[in-house]
Amino acid sequence: MSEPQELTWRDRALAAVLGGGYVAWLLATVKGLGYARDEGFYIVAGNAYARWFRLLVDEPMRAVSRAAVDSHWTVNHEHPPLMKGLFGLSHLLDQELDLFAEPGTAYRFPAMLMAGGLVALLFLWGTRVAGRAAGLVAALAFALMPRVFFHAHLACFDLPITTLFVACCYAFCRAQESEGAGWGVTLAGLFGLALATKHNAWILPLLFACHVVASAVGARIGRASALAAGQRGFAALMVALMIGPAIAWALWPWLWRDTFQRVAEYVAFHVHHEFYNMEFLGRSYHEPPFPRAYAPLMTAATVPTTTLLLAALGLIVRGRATTAALRRRDAWAFGQQRDVVLWLGAILASYGPWVSSGTPIFGGTKHWMTAYPFLALFAGVGFARVLEAVRDAWPALAHRATRALPAALVAGLAIVVMAPAALTTARSHPWGLSAYVPLVGGAPGAATLGLNRTFWGYTTGSAAPWLDAHALPEARVYAHDTLNASWDQMVRDGSLRKDLVRVGSVADADLALYHQELHMQGQEAQAWVAFETVRPALVLGPDGVPVVMVYRTTRGRVRTVGDE
Repeated sequence: MSEPQELTWRDRALAAVLGGGYVAWLLATVKGLGYARDEGFYIVAGNAYARWFRLLVDEPMRAVSRAAVDSHWTVNHEHPPLMKGLFGLSHLLDQELDLFAEPGTAYRFPAMLMAGGLVALLFLWGTRVAGRAAGLVAALAFALMPRVFFHAHLACFDLPITTLFVACCYAFCRAQESEGAGWGVTLAGLFGLALATKHNAWILPLLFACHVVASAVGARIGRASALAAGQRGFAALMVALMIGPAIAWALWPWLWRDTFQRVAEYVAFHVHHEFYNMEFLGRSYHEPPFPRAYAPLMTAATVPTTTLLLAALGLIVRGRATTAALRRRDAWAFGQQRDVVLWLGAILASYGPWVSSGTPIFGGTKHWMTAYPFLALFAGVGFARVLEAVRDAWPALAHRATRALPAALVAGLAIVVMAPAALTTARSHPWGLSAYVPLVGGAPGAATLGLNRTFWGYTTGSAAPWLDAHALPEARVYAHDTLNASWDQMVRDGSLRKDLVRVGSVADADLALYHQELHMQGQEAQAWVAFETVRPALVLGPDGVPVVMVYRTTRGRVRTVGDE
């Protein structure tokens, strides 16, 4: 097993290349990706916050008044502000410097940077724990998850909170190793940013408290260093609990007044969140009880199988090492597994809420996305074990002096094991929420199983070229599940013509979109009745699976072209 190693400047440079490369890939593939429903809300909020930032620069005293704060920050106040504020600031910067081809990309760019930063961090953490090869595969395994790749494009919170969740865990582990207060303070700052990003951050204190208890186990088997690590971890946790909420409060002007009342309102919103529909195995669920099998089955159906197999191998390898250390009462060996114990804890904590049949499933895999980086880290450990097996089976392949495999061979093996994930991810775009792995037969197999094909209405972006080519001037369009703000952003981007008129019902439309969701089939039936046809003019989706359809009227004035 590879020994932990200190990071070098080469490691940090490679991490920067991996992270930067991922951001570049996201930017190269964002054009034409329609805006998800939540993005529309957050773009509107980001614009409101951006106006407040301008006011803060121009008239700071007026900006901090109750009237100004409440008028700007009441927008989408049920969600923390950090990323929406960054979306707005990025938009302001783009207005000044004209950085992006599509204005909407400016809103998305901060989340893309977060995604790139997480890829870099996974490489560094995997390298520290199990060697550079493990770090490389950990970074690639996460980057090449189709659902992760989709969410990494969006002006949403799911990738940012995943990044900050992992960063907090990394800082917590480093704080246990370090004699100084630097990493503890870093953890406090990161925890404050996480609280200001999404409610997943609430899990972190419990996770760290459990890990402190695990460190106490190390102390009981007779090693003072284990006790010291636990004490440092406890101290870091206390600092984070004291400073983190204060940072979140400072970043959220909405909480500056009536703080306790508004915090209680925020907590209540998420604890008692309304339910939305989600299809699972051919049934649409909209209220409890929800199926407990949802999270594990959807993980198996959407995360590349090679990644899951490597993660299982890594978990077995490190699990055996940890239990062996406990049996031998070897506190030093147990301490070497401290990071790995936290990885496992983070996975369990991320999936834990779905043990309850009352936990909503409407958000799909994004709700437990904080587990995926740790699965990727275990996959890196599993790959390191594969390299050891190759070296032991064919010792002639290794360098005689170090018994290490040549870098070219390691890179080649990494490419082989990551190729299926890369192919699945590349083929998934732009149908990220319709992406399923070959284990369940891809998108066609998932549709046969009755797994959800799409939600959020973002696939209007895929139908936009057809609409622009076939709709007559001022054609009336019913956009179904696409939020008005998301439609408007596609217009500002130039993806949709400005003259197209959005209407609120199929009966008033010349063209009607339908995004396939089991509980919305009545919307399609309305188009059949209103347009007197059951034949869509356009059907789009991955591998022949219908995901978004466009119907057009067959009576009265046909406001489309290309009917010949």
